[in-house]
Amino acid sequence: METTAPGSARQDAASDAKGSFGPVDCRKAKCIALTFDAGPAKDTPRLLDILKEKKVHATFFLLGRDHVLKHPDTVQRIEDEGHEVANHTWSHEILTDKKPDEIRAELKKTQDAIAKITGKKPRLMRPPQGRTDDTVSDISKDLGLSQILWSATAKDYSTNDSALIKKRILDQAGKDGIILLHDIYKGTVPAVPGIIDALQKKGYTFVTVPELMAPATPEPGTIYRP
Repeated sequence: METTAPGSARQDAASDAKGSFGPVDCRKAKCIALTFDAGPAKDTPRLLDILKEKKVHATFFLLGRDHVLKHPDTVQRIEDEGHEVANHTWSHEILTDKKPDEIRAELKKTQDAIAKITGKKPRLMRPPQGRTDDTVSDISKDLGLSQILWSATAKDYSTNDSALIKKRILDQAGKDGIILLHDIYKGTVPAVPGIIDALQKKGYTFVTVPELMAPATPEPGTIYRP
């Protein structure tokens, strides 16, 4: 089970890679990635409106059952508007509690459901609760999925207080960081404009997770811990 940080992955890549960066070279800029788990849901279109207005791209780790299947138009919009579409399993079961064939099904069913909508299979996944092991890593590698953890979380499942959500993220934000939020909770989407504005004032550039790693590319099976 290999673990690496996005910054170290980037430093290991060829420095003169052409055409592999997003809006900025994160080896030089102060980059941070905004990620959203467990959608899409009813508030996701409003979130996409905010991100479009702010000219910010994010990474969406989508749940298959009850989310991707129920909101295919939103999944397509996430793809169309330049965000990274990623996998958060089919039913949010803890993968380390599952048998290998069950782990594979949790990931593959979501891969296939997203690909049916967008025409592309995700290259990133986030294991529920960040719980992974060698078996999960091996299956992820086989399915072409890198595992992405996080460095800042608002624990927005525990509060609807948007001001508190914003404060928690600002307190934990750092260069090459990955922010974890959920677009399924009431207080989260309203907190996003303030988070973006405050971090941009501090000199941060928002990028997707693959852009954070560029010019390196995510390695399937590898666990990335910022």
